[in-house]
Amino acid sequence: MLATAIGSDPRVVLNVKSAEVLAEPGPVTEVISAALESAGNGLMAQLAVADTFRRSGLEPDLLNSLASPDPVLRMAGARVCGALRLPDAVPWLADLLDEPSPAVRDVAIRSIANAGGHRVVEALLARADRLPMYRLAMALAQAASDIDLESLLREASPAKTMVAVLMACGLRRDALHGHLVVRMAQDRECETEIRVAACRALAMIGEPAGADGMRLLATDEDETVRKASVRARMRISAAIRRRIA
Repeated sequence: MLATAIGSDPRVVLNVKSAEVLAEPGPVTEVISAALESAGNGLMAQLAVADTFRRSGLEPDLLNSLASPDPVLRMAGARVCGALRLPDAVPWLADLLDEPSPAVRDVAIRSIANAGGHRVVEALLARADRLPMYRLAMALAQAASDIDLESLLREASPAKTMVAVLMACGLRRDALHGHLVVRMAQDRECETEIRVAACRALAMIGEPAGADGMRLLATDEDETVRKASVRARMRISAAIRRRIA
């Protein structure tokens, strides 16, 4: 039915109750993800799927589930709302990032990252000190647009935030902003942990320009940065050889 709604008939209505959707969030989110993936994950497909749930009268109950006193129901709602990428769910999902329950927080960060967008990036960064570094980086890699990443790379931020942004660039294999990452690695006014994170991000991106930038750090005054640049250069060279082979 979702495929039909995306491809040809915007009047499709789902014959299912919200309680049924929330009772099986795993299979439901898999179906939503499969429908979007088969359509190319474009904005029009996303809107078509969300509108189908809205026309079917499911959206109010899905949003209300995010404030349920039952943590199981909150997690189920988070998974479905995140898969649907409902804009109205973002503030509620952001609140779930502050939940005392680790299980709820884990589902919330995955779901809000899937929702994506600038508001999601702001919500994640507002909690940078409270979220595990690797989870923050993974969520930013999924949620941030190219414009978001460029803005974050250019503005002054606390060290932990900047490290997470750099790791997100690495996870995205973001060659588009490689020159900014190289500049940060070479900037001796930056904190060591930021420069090291920039080296690691360049190693993950694996582009030749990153290797060239790392060579200039061979004589850097900071020993930690020197070692990170050597490791990065070796990883980039290995990645280039694999692509050639």
